[in-house]
Amino acid sequence: MKSIDTLVESAAELTDNGLSKGEIADELNVSRETASWLVAQTGRESIEEEIGASPVDVHVDWSAIGRDSHRLGHLGAIMADLLAHEGEDVDLTIGIGKSGAPLATVIGRELDTDLSVYMPSKYQWDDDQTETSGSFSRNFSGINDKDCYIVDDNIDTGQTMTETIKQVRDNGGSPQAGVVLTDKLGQDEINGVPIYSLIEIVQMSDG
Repeated sequence: MKSIDTLVESAAELTDNGLSKGEIADELNVSRETASWLVAQTGRESIEEEIGASPVDVHVDWSAIGRDSHRLGHLGAIMADLLAHEGEDVDLTIGIGKSGAPLATVIGRELDTDLSVYMPSKYQWDDDQTETSGSFSRNFSGINDKDCYIVDDNIDTGQTMTETIKQVRDNGGSPQAGVVLTDKLGQDEINGVPIYSLIEIVQMSDG
């Protein structure tokens, strides 16, 4: 099990490699708030305010699956099965970023759809920067007039999934459903789009 110290070391290494905090959040499968806190612990940037207590979050490490194409194929088939009952006329599977793209590739093969990749705005996000919009990669299928599935590895606050759904609609597509490995938000739908997950993470608290 990864300790907080190990996550801080990973955040330091990723910061030194030039990744934004949004990219660090994606790499470590934590929220943006948690990514900012981890970077603050590294001493890689000047901190004007006192570092607060660690945020309430859950770190998800699915590298044992991601590093093995055989395991990834099995996992993608399970995720495809969750989506299959949404209809047979879906044209396109969209992977969100570096983690969603390989999963979407397997799911698209299982469901016989075209493939698209969306690079979300969080990849450009840092505490001191204004976010810009994300974009669809031109190396993959277009969105216009297509019914779509949306795939990611994790939902934290739902911000990235919400952004992707909006961008699909703005580009003429129709999102039919989304699927993720783990869901920390726990909502059955986002902006009218059903969301499926293999694992739902519930944070227990007194309040």
